[in-house]
Amino acid sequence: MFALGALAMAAALAVTTYVLSQRYLLEQRERLATRQTYLDARAVRDGLAANDDQPAEVLSGLEVSEDRQALLQLGGQWYTTGVGAGEHAIPARLRALVAAGDAGRQRFDFRDQTSLVVGVPIAGVDGAFFQVFSLAELDRTLSVIRGSLLAAAAATTVGAALLGAWVARLALRPVNDVSTAAARITTGDLSARLDSQSDPDLERVVSSFNSMADALEQRIERDARFVSDVSHELRSPLTTLAASADVVQRGVAASSPRVREAVTLMVGEVERFKNMVQELLELSRAEADVDPLQLEPIGLGDLIVYVTTRYRTEPLVVAIDQEVSETMLELDKRRVERILVNLLENARTHGRGAVGVSARRRGDWVRIEVDDGGPGVPVSQRSTIFDRFHRGSLGGQRVADGSTGLGLALVAEHARVHGGAVHVEDRPEGPGARFVVELPWRPA
Repeated sequence: MFALGALAMAAALAVTTYVLSQRYLLEQRERLATRQTYLDARAVRDGLAANDDQPAEVLSGLEVSEDRQALLQLGGQWYTTGVGAGEHAIPARLRALVAAGDAGRQRFDFRDQTSLVVGVPIAGVDGAFFQVFSLAELDRTLSVIRGSLLAAAAATTVGAALLGAWVARLALRPVNDVSTAAARITTGDLSARLDSQSDPDLERVVSSFNSMADALEQRIERDARFVSDVSHELRSPLTTLAASADVVQRGVAASSPRVREAVTLMVGEVERFKNMVQELLELSRAEADVDPLQLEPIGLGDLIVYVTTRYRTEPLVVAIDQEVSETMLELDKRRVERILVNLLENARTHGRGAVGVSARRRGDWVRIEVDDGGPGVPVSQRSTIFDRFHRGSLGGQRVADGSTGLGLALVAEHARVHGGAVHVEDRPEGPGARFVVELPWRPA
């Protein structure tokens, strides 16, 4: 907008300046030419009065040049000071005007250039005097003015564009800062804050944003501590309850089938509850950043082979790139092992078992893929499948597989703590889902 406004103003100013300059210079040139013609016509009249038999000599006494030529019409004869100038050089309209006894002037093209001719009648000798003035110098002056105005308009437009860009960046910088801080908070960085501003209006926005971020961080920390505290307090009674349930189960061997079935269900639910509490505790500790990342050099290929051996199913194909196998990476072994175990458990529970595990380097990332042979994950659920307690179409129903809906949430959280990410896509080789974990490539 700065550039367009400057261009419009510069163009209007340039056109106005050029038109006024052209009019002024042309009028000035015409006045000078008219005055000079009258002076020369008087000299010719006086010369003819003194020596009327030699009009050519009278004309030769005038001071003329290549840019100014004089013509004299006397008794039907034409006399000129320049070669090529004659009766045909004077526009017929102007000749008729002067012949009628009136003075006049007219611009016309003569010898491929713009010229001005001024004609005045010479009283008493039945003659007419004309002078042709070249306007080439005036055209060159106007050309220089035109070029200067165009250059000034272009420079003004470029300068306005640069000024507009600088002003726009200056004005939008606080908005960009807010957007950047909001994006950081969205990705989990609750420490993002805005710097103080000297502008009082912007300072109110900064203060409100920082207060909101503080309140959000405190609320999330309280929620995380609450879940962590509850989970921790439940561990002891759950352990006692699980042990008691196990004792009860061993003591009902001679009871009726209904009693044994009820006890078996109770033991299974207690075990599921215990697992859920343990996973909630682990997840809350990770989210509250009270369980720091413990990086150590590990052989990722060896770890994958070790974990998949424990969950061996047929046909399970393990493919490790040579670069991954030969490189020790800085990773948290416990978290990576947890990622692999949870993905394999998820494949066993919901995907009819894992059919492939692979690891390869992709630029600055190491990509771990776990394929299953299940029906796949609908596109509508891929953005929420890593949420806590998400079980797709089975959400809210009691399932017999003992899952808690926290396994994939733990995978996402452990990947995030590493600085990586996780997503799910279709398996290219056929039906099924492919869970992809990307972790930073940090050679030890």
